[in-house]
Amino acid sequence: MTAKKEQIKLAVEKRKITGRKVKTLRRQGIVPANIYGKKNKSLAVQLEAKLFLPVFKEVGETGLIELKVANEKETRPVLIHNVQFHPVDETPLHVDFYQVDLKEKVVTKVPVELIGEAPAVKEKIGILIQPLSEVEVEALPTDLPEKIEVDISSLKTLNDAVMVENVKVSEGVKILTDGKEILVKVEPPAKEEEVAPPPAAEEGVVEGEAQEAVPTEEEKATEEEKIKSSQEPKAE
Repeated sequence: MTAKKEQIKLAVEKRKITGRKVKTLRRQGIVPANIYGKKNKSLAVQLEAKLFLPVFKEVGETGLIELKVANEKETRPVLIHNVQFHPVDETPLHVDFYQVDLKEKVVTKVPVELIGEAPAVKEKIGILIQPLSEVEVEALPTDLPEKIEVDISSLKTLNDAVMVENVKVSEGVKILTDGKEILVKVEPPAKEEEVAPPPAAEEGVVEGEAQEAVPTEEEKATEEEKIKSSQEPKAE
């Protein structure tokens, strides 16, 4: 089964600052972005990060957005592409908006969501693995699904699996990923590796401490001679 997202709107402004100077925009909480498309000249724009983040969280890269560029009469139908995030604080650094033709099909990847409960996992027969977290689809922008739901309630024994070819999608949506690819499968539980105990320390030796050297009989005699010699009166 597939689910569609509701189309939402997002406002942007044309951007004059480009190159390395966009750092000044980011410090103000503004995300530099670009609008591009097959039939459209690239346009530099900007928008507030606090407005972009909730939209991106909701629609991802498959939800169609009506992008309103300041001083333009018509909105632009776009998909969010290539979001770059800061590696530390995960703030958005740059966004691409891909302008689409509503009458032309597009190719994109859609996330896979598992629903239901696998009896094999519930009864501890095996564990669930998911080799694919998304599949590639082709559809009109307005027909793109938000996600592809995969029911795992049929997975009852070891090696039971759901393949791409088993998934049903809405009319107008074509899955391009190889049908023989496995989406989710039941495998044997992982065996716990036995950890060998650490070697026992030798008797009388404390770990981390060195043994004191024991003097020989010859060394003892020499030391006694030195002591006697030091105690004899010296001639004036």
